[in-house]
Amino acid sequence: MTRPPAAPGAPPHHTVDGPDTAPPLLLGPSLGTTRAVWDPQLPALAERFRVVRWDLPGHGGTPATGTTTVPALAGRVLDLADSLGIDRFGYAGVSLGGAVGAWLAAHHPERITSLTLICSSARFGEPAGWHDRAARVREAGLGPVADTTAGRWFTPAFAGSPRAVALVDTLRRTVAPAGYAACCDALAGYDLRDALARITAPTLVVAGRADPATPPAHARELADGIPGASLVELAGAAHLASVERPAAVLAALLGHLTAHPSDGSSTAPPPGAPHLPDTDDRARRAAGTAVRRAVLGDAHVDRAQARTGALTEVFQDFLTRYAWGEIWTRPGLSRRTRSCITLTALVARGHHDELAMHLRAALRNGLTPQEIQEVLLQTAVYCGVPAANTAFALADRIVTEHLRGPDGPPPHPAEGTPQ
Repeated sequence: MTRPPAAPGAPPHHTVDGPDTAPPLLLGPSLGTTRAVWDPQLPALAERFRVVRWDLPGHGGTPATGTTTVPALAGRVLDLADSLGIDRFGYAGVSLGGAVGAWLAAHHPERITSLTLICSSARFGEPAGWHDRAARVREAGLGPVADTTAGRWFTPAFAGSPRAVALVDTLRRTVAPAGYAACCDALAGYDLRDALARITAPTLVVAGRADPATPPAHARELADGIPGASLVELAGAAHLASVERPAAVLAALLGHLTAHPSDGSSTAPPPGAPHLPDTDDRARRAAGTAVRRAVLGDAHVDRAQARTGALTEVFQDFLTRYAWGEIWTRPGLSRRTRSCITLTALVARGHHDELAMHLRAALRNGLTPQEIQEVLLQTAVYCGVPAANTAFALADRIVTEHLRGPDGPPPHPAEGTPQ
């Protein structure tokens, strides 16, 4: 459902997807993008949530009118929620959209049931830089900014992709210079560092390790300042991590939202329940597929799916929904910790094909070669030297391939069962 473009002072232009009776989830965009920045995650999220995406002033369908500060934007988001009859809601936002959510969580905690901050910050650098950019845009338009945007939004490997090119084109076509400049001024005046401790909503912080706009240090400041916050850092992602690593962001978001539903209820099945409703199965399958691809990589999952036949299809579905959709998405342990546990179990049981696959997954989950070395040394004590000897030999080859980079040899086709 799409509302008409907002009038001055009215709620921002927005779209609503998903069942009207589902828990509400509001999604905020980043500077220079529209609600379309959430397109990669929308189908899976709309299966379980009432998803409300909104546009910044001068972006998409929202006119560049009214006061543009982060508190003012937050007030318009509350007006939007009120107009839709939504009292409490989960919130996720990218960059400036995340800042709006953090301000809401600090100043209106009674409205926010969970918070996800993606490539955001408690303070986006020195104000002078933002005021200078706003002045340049007011004087020369968005062309010069758009020419350099891909380098801030995406890694070099992704910047030329169709999705990246389309988003930069959206900046040129659908963003008003006055609205963009006003949002720059809003970023200049934003500093929530002293209020982070006031945020009580369960919070997930997601960072792109290659993000030049809000580097991982900004994410760590958020996670350290917000009580109980969790932090996920994504390799191979710059500022628009939700676009460059859509599956990884979706997996992290679904895991967080499932653990902290907007209606305060538990999403886990009751003890002894014989069957999960089909809607829950679909949500777990979507979450499981996303986290499986994030942990094992698209190439491995594509090979596993290509090998799936009539006999193994039901097992593939079971693994996707249960192992990946329920266990790996749980918020109680980080993916790094789950990788450590998995490596230990596979060494102990001598599952070498699976071990090779999960050594690669551990590197993808952020473990360093030195940390993998420590895990395997631990297994030598508790699982036996012969088991660790084989594990070290496998790890040596896989870490060498990893350090060699994408031009190195592909994994052996026999490695790994079709998980």
